[in-house]
Amino acid sequence: MQSETQTATALRDRSTRLFRGLQDLITSSLEAVDGREVFREDDWTHQQSGGGITRILQNGCIFEKAGVSTSAVSGALSDLLAGRLNTDAKEFYATGISLVLHPSSPMIPTVHMNLRYIELSNGDAWFGGGADLTPYYVFEDDARHFHLTLKNICDKHSREYYPHFKKWCDEYFFLKHRGEARGIGGIFFDYVRENLESFFLFVEDLGNGFLDAYIPIVEHRKNEPFGKPEKNWQLIHRGRYAEFNLLKDRGTLFGIETRGRTESILMSLPPEVKWVYNYQPALGSREEELLTVLRHAKEWV
Repeated sequence: MQSETQTATALRDRSTRLFRGLQDLITSSLEAVDGREVFREDDWTHQQSGGGITRILQNGCIFEKAGVSTSAVSGALSDLLAGRLNTDAKEFYATGISLVLHPSSPMIPTVHMNLRYIELSNGDAWFGGGADLTPYYVFEDDARHFHLTLKNICDKHSREYYPHFKKWCDEYFFLKHRGEARGIGGIFFDYVRENLESFFLFVEDLGNGFLDAYIPIVEHRKNEPFGKPEKNWQLIHRGRYAEFNLLKDRGTLFGIETRGRTESILMSLPPEVKWVYNYQPALGSREEELLTVLRHAKEWV
């Protein structure tokens, strides 16, 4: 019979292989969708042990900036992070995949996915992650497609996952200082410690299902017309994305506090953004429609 340590180590290795395989699958698919640019790859080494692979596509036909990064790092837990995790463990192992895609067209939403497995030297271990959509204009059929795809993945494993993880996502990706959500949500989970072997299979399905959730939206909206006012709104609303990632995102904070690679941690930030003082969309505009949706969580499916 395997010991808990042997089981955790096996799960650590399987998770690392899964995330690297997903990186290959997703980046090759995104290159095909973009049709113009390819990903540049950076291999990097962690200050303590391990490292990662960061792939960035910029100035493409579809994607203004697309980042897909994997990592598998280990080292000593700082006193600050150990206190935040409420643990007496001295060392950690963390492996994961993180992606953020910023399309050029404001008619195509920004999308984020993160999947991670973290293990501590005291035997504690958990999964975290999720996927969420940040549109600049409301297309209800796109929102329904994204949420329904995630719900179908969740339902395959537990009927309780989608409503629970959807609510968690709505609450987590909320900018309290703005009184609005970052986007229209998706699913989010963290510190999942129970039934890790079976939950790994859910994480695997979620990673493999990402392209099905997002690429049809890209194909549907890539020829949608827009002009300077729509592009200006996209740049303004991207500011909300930057605010969340810099002020609240757990992955950003964890990466910085474990001395991760700064360029890879901040790859999620959009390439261009605006902060316009006290900007207010016109009453009845499509921009105001988005803010109305973001201020009240909605059931899309």
